[in-house]
Amino acid sequence: MFVLGIDPGLSRTGYGVIEASGSVMRPVAAGAINTEPGMAVGDRLVELHRDLTELVVEYQPAEAAIEAVFVNKNLQTATTVGRASGIAYLVLAAAGVPVAEYSPTAVKMAVAGYGNADKNQVQRLVAMRLGLPEAPKPADAADALAIAMCHVQSRTLKAVGR
Repeated sequence: MFVLGIDPGLSRTGYGVIEASGSVMRPVAAGAINTEPGMAVGDRLVELHRDLTELVVEYQPAEAAIEAVFVNKNLQTATTVGRASGIAYLVLAAAGVPVAEYSPTAVKMAVAGYGNADKNQVQRLVAMRLGLPEAPKPADAADALAIAMCHVQSRTLKAVGR
């Protein structure tokens, strides 16, 4: 089963696809969709929609996971991330792909065993646990793989608890 992880952002949306068989995970693809800051917001969202649709068509994920929008102090960033997240939900819903949402803390806990792990720790552990020679670049791609991994682990724990 392919699981698509998405780290939403308007300037850069990270994506990661893993193949999961039970709790065994294998990386399939990772990267980022970039939009130009000088473009109109609507045009950037159309571009994000188009590129995410192409990913869903290419990899046919059975399930997807998105990092929840986190509002710290920068409302502008939260707004743009929310827009990108909405586009991701739209693309996945239109394709009939079930979506789960995870907080940044839950993703860190699943990958690193510690909810306050820093980005570098998470990226190193993503690489190690997926058997990669180094963390995928850009960081958003590694984050998206971590989100997909979190989802697979969550599914596995729920299946054990039944």
